[in-house]
Amino acid sequence: MTSAPDSGPLAWLRQSTGHERQALVAGSLGWLLDAFDVMLYSLVLAHLIQHFGMDKATAGFLHSLTLLASAAGGVLFGFLADRVGRTRALMGSILVYSLASGACGLAQSIVQLGLFRFVLGLGMGGEWATGAALVAESWRAEHRGKALGLMQSSWAVGEGLAALVAGLLLGLGTISLPGGVEWPAWRAVFLVGVLPALLVFWVRRRVSEPAVWRAQQDSAKPRVPLRRLWQPDMRRYGILATVMNTATLFGYWGLFTWIPAFLSLPPAEGGRGLTITQTTLWLVVMGVGKWFGYVLFGYFADAAGRRRAYIGYLVAAAVLVPVFASLTSPIALLLVGPLVAFFGTGYFSGFGAISSELFPTEIRGTAMGLSYNLGRAVSAAAPWLTGALALRFGLSGAFLVTSGAFLLAAVLAAQLPETKGTELR
Repeated sequence: MTSAPDSGPLAWLRQSTGHERQALVAGSLGWLLDAFDVMLYSLVLAHLIQHFGMDKATAGFLHSLTLLASAAGGVLFGFLADRVGRTRALMGSILVYSLASGACGLAQSIVQLGLFRFVLGLGMGGEWATGAALVAESWRAEHRGKALGLMQSSWAVGEGLAALVAGLLLGLGTISLPGGVEWPAWRAVFLVGVLPALLVFWVRRRVSEPAVWRAQQDSAKPRVPLRRLWQPDMRRYGILATVMNTATLFGYWGLFTWIPAFLSLPPAEGGRGLTITQTTLWLVVMGVGKWFGYVLFGYFADAAGRRRAYIGYLVAAAVLVPVFASLTSPIALLLVGPLVAFFGTGYFSGFGAISSELFPTEIRGTAMGLSYNLGRAVSAAAPWLTGALALRFGLSGAFLVTSGAFLLAAVLAAQLPETKGTELR
């Protein structure tokens, strides 16, 4: 008697190989913990402004500094991933961003905080380039979009965990240390960010390099020079992908860096005046919207194509942002927020699939690191610009710039080829 064929929306995951699952877990946990560490800054931003006496422009600049560093980190770790392996480079990036996060909790000045955020950015940029390459090369073409979507969805989980940790610790106000020393709770929030370093031990023991990368290393071919990226077959689409990603990242960081402050700051300062408990709940609910946006994008991309799904998400985000920015009712913000999160972040699941399928194995890590993180470098201006515009137009008005960025990205995405079904080589 034969058993019924395995079917359903998760059949692809149940039928995966051990290596596919291990690569997906490694990439997902690395990305989850990356999000956890990065999100901590946004969650304690209002407290940092008060503690260090910063204005909104300075606070936005510090986050922009992190994004600028992530560009350098993406290039560096992407290059290392092509030379020494995806897993080794992944472990290095995790160590850098987790230790730097803990150091932020010890900062005694704005300059020190900026330095630690810069170092954190190096690891943050490297994690995506190495993790996405690892997952893309480990999974079959017919399920690659769904696997990368599931990996990307872990970002929402990391943000949700960060919101919960920050909500619990910030509610304490101060933390008593031995000797009668009182620490502001935001320092403890950053110190929790050291924990991701423990993931490195599991990756080192359990995750092997993708077969396609090992085959490339075992071949007799000489090392491919970086100028290969500028040859005609790579140049046009590489530039398009980079500029498109710049626009999406500009929209994302300009919007989501400031949403916690938008929810929690008093109305007199351009916010909506939610309590710490309300802000935490609203962010967790938005995180659920992000998670579904990331995961379902993978299904849409594998079924209808990467480009069509990407454009649809971006256009929806461009429409929803002005609606969200105009709301004042807490209930309305709670209802519309998950939709903004669904469409305003879910498209990121597509960039890993698109970029991994545009570039060959010998330069994939470097190319993905460059195209993603050069975009981050330019988009580093977004948190600062949003903060600067908020001084004159309020956060609601400043958010309109991010809507325009999403729309521009949709136009650029329409110029890229459809890569669905591409076998990596």
